[in-house]
Amino acid sequence: MVSNTTQSHDPAELGELERAILELIWEHGVQNADQVRGQLVQQNRPLKESTIRTVLRRLEAKGYLAHSIENRTFLYRPAASRQAVAGRAVQRIVDWFCEGSVETLLAGMVDSAVLDRKELQRLAQRISASKKGKKP
Repeated sequence: MVSNTTQSHDPAELGELERAILELIWEHGVQNADQVRGQLVQQNRPLKESTIRTVLRRLEAKGYLAHSIENRTFLYRPAASRQAVAGRAVQRIVDWFCEGSVETLLAGMVDSAVLDRKELQRLAQRISASKKGKKP
C-alpha cells in the first residue's frame, strides 16, 4: 500500500469535486479511476478520465486517500476515516473561533439549536463508555 499521508491539510480547503470523490470512496470502498468516473456519470457529472486521475492524485497527496496497484491499475482507498477528517475539521473550528475550547463550541451548538439535549446525553454516554474502555 502506498500513501503520502499528511494530517495537516485543512478539510475546509477541499474543493467540491474533491469532496464528492472522497464521499464516493468512503461510500463504496476501494475504487479505481474508472469506477469513480462511472459513479460520477451516474450523478450526471461526466468528467474526463484525466480529470478524475488528477483529483485522485491530489487527494492522495493531501492525505485523504492511499493507493495500491493491482495488474497495473491504481486502486484507491480512504487513508483517513470520515470521522477522522470530520474531527480535523472541527478541531480547526475550535482553534479558529473558540480559542481552543470544545466547551465553547458545544455551548454555541446548543445555543444555535444544532445540538439538543438528547444528542448531548448520547455524547456524554459515549465519552463515559470510552473512558471505561468500552464501545458505546
